[in-house]
Amino acid sequence: MYRRSAAAAVLLAAALTLTACSSSGDGKADAEAAVKPKPPASSSVPDPADASPAPSAPAASVAPDAKPTGPVLPDPKLTPKTGSFKDNEKKYLSGRVPEKMDPAAVLQTGQETCQRVERTAKRDKDAATAAVISGEITGAKDAITHLCPEQKPVLAAAEKGFGDGTRTSPAPGTYRALTQSTTCTWDAKGKDGAILASGPEAPVKAGDKITATVPAGAASFTSTGCYAWIPA
Repeated sequence: MYRRSAAAAVLLAAALTLTACSSSGDGKADAEAAVKPKPPASSSVPDPADASPAPSAPAASVAPDAKPTGPVLPDPKLTPKTGSFKDNEKKYLSGRVPEKMDPAAVLQTGQETCQRVERTAKRDKDAATAAVISGEITGAKDAITHLCPEQKPVLAAAEKGFGDGTRTSPAPGTYRALTQSTTCTWDAKGKDGAILASGPEAPVKAGDKITATVPAGAASFTSTGCYAWIPA
């Protein structure tokens, strides 16, 4: 009897030792989990382990066809790091240079706009006019006015034209499409929505000139695939 009791006591002690070791390991894991808890799936708090750095703010910039809405350099501070600006260059830069931007960089943008107009007009004046009307060449008005006035004929033609889409209250007259696309279509509608005129009236072949006549009283003129229009 004594030997059985002693053996049972030894087995019980071994079982308690194993249980204690297991409990100690789980307690350590629980403690670590308590130190770095993960938010539930529905939580709006991000998991620190998955967090990525916030994106940095973009560098200051200015579109070539728009003046900045924030603080700008006053005219007396429109000076390059070396040399000096010409009077026409200062006029172009006035009110256009963000406070922390190099004026020379803004001037270069305008000069590049002039170069695009000049190169395109040298090959095809209509193409240059259409690019200005459509906005493909941006910032042309101020750039041409101050930096390359020899291109004013292109600007003058563009200011009389309009691009694809719907134009309300169009001036009556005949217009020429600045495209050789065979998919150009147009129509002019009255105030009641009725079509007053549409085209092209005949099938268009590559290279054909496309014209549209807007009748008096037209409330809208809509075109698709015609790129841009100028008075014929």
